[in-house]
Formats: sequence, C-alpha cells, structure tokens
Amino acid sequence: MLAPVDLIAQYRTLPAQRRRAIAERASPALRDELAAVEGDIALKRSPGSMAALLTAGREMQAEHLALIDDAFARIAAGESIRLLLTMPPRHGKSRRAARWAPLWYLMQRPDHRVMIASYSADLADDHGRWIRDAITTWGEQIGVTLHPGSKAANRFDIAGHAGGLVCAGGGGLTGKGAHLAIVDDPIKDDAEAQSPTMRKRLWEWWQSVLLTRIEPGGSVIVIQTRWSEDDLAGRILASETADDWIIIDLPATADSPNDALGRKLGEPLWPARYGKKALAGIRRAVGERVWWSLYQQKPRPQEGGVWKREWIDQHRVTAVTFSGLDMARVIVAVDPAGGESLVGDETGVIGVALGFDDHLYVLDDRSGNMGANDWGLTACRLAMVLKADAIVVESNYGGDMARQVVTQAWEQLARDGETRGLLMPMILEVTAKVGKRLRAEPIAQLYEQGRVHHVGHYSQLESQMVTWVAGMDSPDRMDAAVHGLTELADPDQLSAMPNNPDDGRFNGRR
Repeated sequence: MLAPVDLIAQYRTLPAQRRRAIAERASPALRDELAAVEGDIALKRSPGSMAALLTAGREMQAEHLALIDDAFARIAAGESIRLLLTMPPRHGKSRRAARWAPLWYLMQRPDHRVMIASYSADLADDHGRWIRDAITTWGEQIGVTLHPGSKAANRFDIAGHAGGLVCAGGGGLTGKGAHLAIVDDPIKDDAEAQSPTMRKRLWEWWQSVLLTRIEPGGSVIVIQTRWSEDDLAGRILASETADDWIIIDLPATADSPNDALGRKLGEPLWPARYGKKALAGIRRAVGERVWWSLYQQKPRPQEGGVWKREWIDQHRVTAVTFSGLDMARVIVAVDPAGGESLVGDETGVIGVALGFDDHLYVLDDRSGNMGANDWGLTACRLAMVLKADAIVVESNYGGDMARQVVTQAWEQLARDGETRGLLMPMILEVTAKVGKRLRAEPIAQLYEQGRVHHVGHYSQLESQMVTWVAGMDSPDRMDAAVHGLTELADPDQLSAMPNNPDDGRFNGRR
C-alpha cells in the first residue's frame, strides 16, 4: 500500500476526472488533504486558474485570455519565446498579461526577474503596485513574499530568492535585466501613433533598450492594440526577425477562416461581454478608421476609404481596348521611399496616361523596395517602354536628389546602349504642399466620375487605394499614382510641353 506522501504525489499526476473519482471515495480526512492539493494544482495550472481561485471565481475568464495563460505557461516551463498578441481595448489583456500572469510567473519562477514596460511610467508603476499588493495579500497562499528592503511599486525583490519585478515607462530601463519582458500598450494614443517622430523613438527604444535587457534564453511578450501600420507591432511584423515570433491576432469580430480561436466569421471575441449588437454600436460610435485599427487589429480598413473598389472595377479596360486609343501624354510617376516608416516602405513607380478623350489611364505598376539607383533605373526603363514624355518625381524627402537620381540612371542606361537613341523624358519635380487627403480626393472624384481607367489589374495599388483613410500614412504606390494623375488632370499641364516636339518621343504612341 502506498504511503500517504506517495499517494499524494501520484494523485497530482492523474487527469482531473480520475482525481475527482478518487476524492469522491476518499475518507473525510483524506478528502480534506486532497482538496488542499487541488487548490495547489489550480494555483500552478495557469494565471487564469490562480486568479479564479484567489478571487473565489470573481476574476473574469475568457477563451482569448487563455491564450495569454498558455504563453506564460510555456515560458514558465523553460521555453524561450517571442510572442506578439494583438487584441482590442477593454478585453482584459492588460489585467491578465501585465498583472495576473506576472504574479503567477513569479510564483513559478521566484528566481527570475520580470520586466513590465508601457507607454508611461505611471501605467507601468500601476501594474507593479498591483502585483506588489497582490503578493502582500496572497503571499502565504502562493508561497511568495516580498524582500523587506525592496518593496517599491516599480521595483521589488522576492524574499529568499534572486527574482523580482521592475517596471518602467518612457524608456527608463537602462541597467536593468530580465528573464521575461512584457511590453503592454507601448503607444498612448492616436496622436502618438500618427507621429513619425514618436514611432521612431519607440522603435529605437525597442531595439537599443528593451531587447538589450533580455537575459540569455529569456522571453519577450508584446501585447497591444493596433494603432497604425507603423506601430511597434507593425514594425516587428515588417522586420527581418518576424519569422522568430509567434503571432496571435485577435480582432473584435472574426474576419478570417484562420482565426486563432477557430471562430466563425463575424463571431465576437468576448461575446459574454461584447456581443454583436454591442460591437456594432461601438463601430458606429468610433467610425471606420478607429474600428479597423483598434478593434479589428488592421490599421488599414478593408473598405470605406477615399476610394471605392467599384469605381475601379466598373471602369477597368483591357489591353486590347487600350491599344485602339490615342494618348496625348504618357508619364511615369515616382514617389521615393521616405520618412520614418518601416512598413510598406516602397518606392512607388507608376505609369499613367492622358487620352485625347480627356480620360486618364493607369498603365503599369513597377513599385517595390528599392534603393535610389534601382528606382531610378526602374523609372527610366518604364519610361522607355511606355514612350513617356516625362518622369514626375515627388521631391519632399530628396530635394534636388530626385532629379539627380533620374538623370544619372538615364545616363547609365545610355552608356549601356539600352536607350537606343531615345531622348531623356522631362523631369518634373513635385512638392506635396497640401495634405494627403486634399491631393487624393480630387483624383478619387475622377475615379467616381468614370474618367480614370486601369488597363488590367494592379492588386497592390488598388488595395492601397480602397483601404486608405485620411489620417493614415499614405502608401507610396498610391502616392505615386496620385502625383501622376494630378499632373495629367491639371488643365494647364499642356503648357509645360514643348510646342510641336520634333524629338520623336510621341512617335508610335497608341
């Protein structure tokens, strides 16, 4: 017969249903002992299980919060992971990931140091204060107590162990290390998210401060609501190390058959708290831009921007149809990659034309991630193919450099014999003096009027158009198309052309 201690040890290894059957048949004294074991098992099972036990079931539980529990359980078991979890506001992410879960982790790993970082020191300190007070309240139950000489809200140590917690906001982490770093809500609000300076500062802090504080074999968890394509989550997804991350995307309503929770399309993330009716009300109240970014975790909405997809689809023409038309002008428009964004940081290179029927045509899209020399060559080669009379270059970020890039690229192609005697197109530099919406809306109106036609399909360009909402960073393909179409739509644009050009650049144009 097993000794009591051996019986208890074996009992812990059994599945829940088997343990329940044993407890039902146990003597009253053994049943009390097994109840204590069950409590200990519940404490150690997961952060959510511990929270339920310590609050007598009052702490909210949900399937999506269990994903946070699973990540912390993997790390506590010794796995080194990097997790990016995006989810909407008011869905319990901070309370679980930055409070209950770190408390549970310190119970499991009292010799490890945990770091919590947020957009402000006050918010980070609030998390630290909550965890410190929780240890004071439940320390006897969880087997963790505070070191008498280290009990600050933003930094404390575990008595009898090497572990503890440090919290910081706004970048103050120098000199502090951690086995587990939790970045919770690194962006304060929309104004900060839309500021290139603030996004750059956050990324520099991430690279040079937070990541350098991780101990060998340590883990990082980033949990946030999406604000911008270029927020911290966006930059992580666009970085070379994105494949090293576990990505869990949790929109307020399921919008993909590959939903992390296996939800059906349109099913709410937390129906017990925010059902379909409640979410529909939130969507009406906050508007499409905020809904798609903060709630759906897709900073660029699928539809509802300045352009509508039907404006493109209903007036699209085939290459055969286009071949029967005469063009008054053909130009190549370039929007060089610039600014501080790492997301979609492409150079837009778009071919557009103006017909004698006063309609506009999008002819080609050769955009991509390119350095200056490459985009110069790409633009010049497209100009040769289309027999373009001009290359329009947005010069905000490069100044006179834009003209120099195109000139040097054409000279290189001429030396290599690719130009075959063609004269270099005119170089027209444009400077964006008005907001992106003011530039885009007149062109969108021409689409609505059926005066702009895409010759074929340009999926990436068209996706950028129909998903762009004023206030977002506008993508380079779309900007290049707007520059080119604006140049051609200007009623005074022909005055920029030489009278009766005899250099042959219009010969053979259809």
